[in-house]
Amino acid sequence: MQPITDIPRRKEEVKMKQERILMAHGSGGLMSQQLIDEIFKAAWNNELMEMLDSAILNLPAGRLAMSTDSFVITPLFFPGGDIGKLSICGTVNDLVACGAKPLYMSTAFIIEEGFPLSDLRKIAESMAVTAQEVGVKLVTGDTKVVEKGSADGIFINTTGIGIIPEGINYRPQRVKPGDKIIVTGYMGDHGLAIMAQREGLSFNTPALSDCAPLYQLGQMTSQYGQAIKCMRDPTRGGLATVLNEIARQAGVGIRVKESSIPVLEVIRGACDMLGMDPLYMANEGKMVIFTDAEKADEILAELGKLSQTQNAAIIGEVYSDPAGMVLIETELGAERILGMLEGEHVPRIC
Repeated sequence: MQPITDIPRRKEEVKMKQERILMAHGSGGLMSQQLIDEIFKAAWNNELMEMLDSAILNLPAGRLAMSTDSFVITPLFFPGGDIGKLSICGTVNDLVACGAKPLYMSTAFIIEEGFPLSDLRKIAESMAVTAQEVGVKLVTGDTKVVEKGSADGIFINTTGIGIIPEGINYRPQRVKPGDKIIVTGYMGDHGLAIMAQREGLSFNTPALSDCAPLYQLGQMTSQYGQAIKCMRDPTRGGLATVLNEIARQAGVGIRVKESSIPVLEVIRGACDMLGMDPLYMANEGKMVIFTDAEKADEILAELGKLSQTQNAAIIGEVYSDPAGMVLIETELGAERILGMLEGEHVPRIC
């Protein structure tokens, strides 16, 4: 009888030869392990991926911030990014908006049978590159496979953990009359880029997603402590929706100037042609900042030094009335209500 030690280990002999996801990749057996080893561990290799039932983390002192998000965007690859990069940026930016330094992330994948393994590798590698840029470690995850036709390629769920330094307290309830409102760059880039790619639209100047992790912004704003009242990233629903959310949560009125809001000409022109409003278009690399009036110009100057926020602008101010409403001064000098997004603007945007 052949000794057990002489029997070849099948796991080491067999390498993943398939070109597409099979149902067996979600079985929990050998093919699942190969998928994890050859796609995810190969891209995300770090000392914390011990393949236990949970990641075991050492956290520094401070308040813990945790954010969960899901990404169902179509198309999966778009000018300026892909679903992998987007999943890291979206979660990192949610943590930054709370004043946290992002540290760790978990990921879960719902993958449709037949999905190309080459695309899955690209997505995993994109996630790794973006996470490394930020200094975030991908420490645990999960993979499920569903029958062909039960999903649309791939869906990703992420959970991020960060630590909020002492003296940071970004909450809508801290927003008061007199505070200034800053946006960190051009509005509407991501929404139009996705719509153009999806519908086959082309412009003289290509529309590029602004998908970016705003960790440098977080490092800069943390120096201003209590002077920063609140931050929010204007993703689905765009700038207009975020302003309305803050106005309602804080019980204040907000007035902004249309002429002060930075919008690229290609975005403005395309929106005019399509009957859309860039203030409702999604962004994936911008932040709305509410700050003490006394520090607003100084903060704006510091934002101008960062590559991702060079086009930041002060766009308006907080008032006591009309409470819970946002008013916008048009370029013609008239004033109108800027309401929250109603219905569906651009579906499957993130």
